[in-house]
Amino acid sequence: PVAALPAGAGLLGTLPACRRLNAGSSSPPHNAEDASCSSPESHLPSVQQGQANPEILPDLNAEILDEDWDDIPPSSALEVISEEEAVQIIAEPLLPIQSSTLRDYVDHSETLSKLVHLGVDLSQVEKRQKAGQLILTLDFEKDVKKILLFLKDVGVEDNQLGPFLTKNPYILGEDLEALETRVAYLKSKKFGKSEIAQMVSRAPYLLLFSVERLDNRLGFFKNELGLSVKKTKDLVIRLPRLLTGKIEPVKENLQVCQIELGFQRNEIQQIVCKTPKILTASKKRLKQTFDYLHNIMGIPHHMLTRFPQVSSKVFNSKLLRIRERHMFLAFLGRAQYDPAQPSYISLDQLVSLPDEVFCTEIAKASMQDFENFLKTL
Repeated sequence: PVAALPAGAGLLGTLPACRRLNAGSSSPPHNAEDASCSSPESHLPSVQQGQANPEILPDLNAEILDEDWDDIPPSSALEVISEEEAVQIIAEPLLPIQSSTLRDYVDHSETLSKLVHLGVDLSQVEKRQKAGQLILTLDFEKDVKKILLFLKDVGVEDNQLGPFLTKNPYILGEDLEALETRVAYLKSKKFGKSEIAQMVSRAPYLLLFSVERLDNRLGFFKNELGLSVKKTKDLVIRLPRLLTGKIEPVKENLQVCQIELGFQRNEIQQIVCKTPKILTASKKRLKQTFDYLHNIMGIPHHMLTRFPQVSSKVFNSKLLRIRERHMFLAFLGRAQYDPAQPSYISLDQLVSLPDEVFCTEIAKASMQDFENFLKTL
């Protein structure tokens, strides 16, 4: 979140202690403090006795230099002005001295207002460490626009720019040349333009990582899983956050699959290629799902690897759904998952069919029967 700042300072920086004279202004300082800050004499060097007083020109534009300051009449708060002059006066909104939300600065920042127009959710940006302070230091034309054009060139759709920057506002502070180098690296690894666009959109932090990081991560999956270059590419295209997330949970899940679940390395390859989320799934959920499939339902290892597209749906399904349907089939005497036996029910049918279809076509029962059974659990 945007940290609250002490009085006299805001996210846009410390406000100056003295008021500056705008070019073309005819209003002199209103009090002694203003005069001490804005009078040209206050910035003159001291003159030693006997030395000529050097001519010092105030640091103003040429138009002001042509005016005779002594002839400028002082303005007064009680001065009567015409109605036409009154309607031309624009009252600038006061800049918040301190605030804990970016919303208070939108009216003062072109960058913030344009990002909001793009669909950036500032309330979410505030939750990211130092993201609010970063955005307030950026100039839209100088800093932000070039990054937006870069993202569009990479393949991020216009309607996705807002959600993308909401998730990763830090990319606005990245060096453009470094971003282009990372995209060039992915192209050198034979990732197509549409594949890069898909990866960047689904893993917004991807381009924050160096070429060395990306190369090491691709090498890890290729070597650890024994995959070919093509299969490694397919793996990270399907789940690009494998390149951006922590590596330790992945290593732990691979050990769980091999040591605790008893899969061989080639079996793990087949399952991972079809179900990449296994690598990032909760270890607890992974073990619970396998335990129920293998030890309760009697599904052997080879069935989960022979039909990896089925195991993909199974491991991505909620265990509760699997449990409820299996118990209902067992209650009806129809829990038969061996393809060599009659009345075989595939795991695909078990987890993917809607309740109505599952009841009528698989369980050969009514929805009311299923609902009544669930009430007994």
